[in-house]
Amino acid sequence: MAGHIQDRWFKTETGVDGKTRRAKTDRHGTGMRYRARYIGPDGTEKSKSFPDRQKRLAEQWLAHIEADMTRGQYVDPKASRTTFRQYAERWIAAQTTDVSTQDSAERYLRLHALPYIGSRPLGSFKPEHVRNWLRGLEDEGIPGTYAVHIYGTVRAVLSAAVDDGYLARNPCSAKSVRPPAREARRVTPWLPERVLAVRGALPERFQPAVDAAGGCGLRQGEVFGLAEDALNFRGRTLHVVRQVKLIRGRPVFAPPKCDKERDVPLPAIVADALRAHLKQYAPVKVTLPWKTLDGPEQTHALVFTGARGTAVRRKDFNVRCWKPALVTAGVLPEPGEGESPTAAREHGMHALRHFYASVLLEAGESVKAVSEYLGHADPAMTLRVYAHLMPSSKERTRKAIDAAFKGHDPEL
Repeated sequence: MAGHIQDRWFKTETGVDGKTRRAKTDRHGTGMRYRARYIGPDGTEKSKSFPDRQKRLAEQWLAHIEADMTRGQYVDPKASRTTFRQYAERWIAAQTTDVSTQDSAERYLRLHALPYIGSRPLGSFKPEHVRNWLRGLEDEGIPGTYAVHIYGTVRAVLSAAVDDGYLARNPCSAKSVRPPAREARRVTPWLPERVLAVRGALPERFQPAVDAAGGCGLRQGEVFGLAEDALNFRGRTLHVVRQVKLIRGRPVFAPPKCDKERDVPLPAIVADALRAHLKQYAPVKVTLPWKTLDGPEQTHALVFTGARGTAVRRKDFNVRCWKPALVTAGVLPEPGEGESPTAAREHGMHALRHFYASVLLEAGESVKAVSEYLGHADPAMTLRVYAHLMPSSKERTRKAIDAAFKGHDPEL
């Protein structure tokens, strides 16, 4: 057995006759009687105290420690008392990922994990605690896709805690823990009539933003990060090289998602709309930090800015311009007196990218080209999202096979 057990109520003394005998200590009858002691892998002594008549429990505890050391699953009892909140805060501070990713992870933990499991010591985590927490997320009505990100962050924290020796196993890895599933919703693209209705309901200075998003497939942040020098009217190309992101509520310039800069065909109708916009609303030079709040400053002449010549903040635009336009266009119901428009997750500005993709695919454009124009990580992602928007492919297949057989079978 690793270590030994000290009886703090008795001590061994040697009498004048040279014989040893047990004698009561000054602590006899008070406090914890047994102290189980052992030397940890770090070379320091560890101990745990047990009350009177619990010597067998102390022996079992030491045996368990010895077994964990043998299996390589030993966890320092002091480390295991670290709470999830304490470790998660250190984990966030040590992240080397994109600052906006850190910001999202901090928000997931602060709003949806720490209030429920933040005070639990890491060493006490069991699969049942994760299952109960996940059930709480479901009862709160957290959307599946959002819950996936929350769960993934908590799982990452617990995995790091295992690596750092704060707990032996990640409870999220248990077979009985069923992680949230992404909502299996098919994209339903807007029709041109809806796109134009929403465009007409927006303030005039933002109407061409619909042309940029719906006619070139830009993300919302890429629209607001679009600079004058990114428009090549002669070459009929739009260069997507940056976006405006919000980090802790403050705007920064950043690369496009996945760092995928790209050139997108600039249709004549979009080019005309942007030319007219630039004549009425001259580009404004905006200076923002690059990628992080303390990053080097960059200045770009932005095509779309707020009324005061500042970078457009996504949240402000959505509340003040986008949702009211959706109500006016009949996409969202009219809110009651004193109420705000209902949530518009599936009708966010991202719907214009879906519109763009659906138009290209229906026209027979290749998935590879659509993926490139959208800035997706790979064509497989584009196919997963938009495969159902290619109804004409079945008919093309029928015609292709019919033509092939008719050319070689004299009876056809």
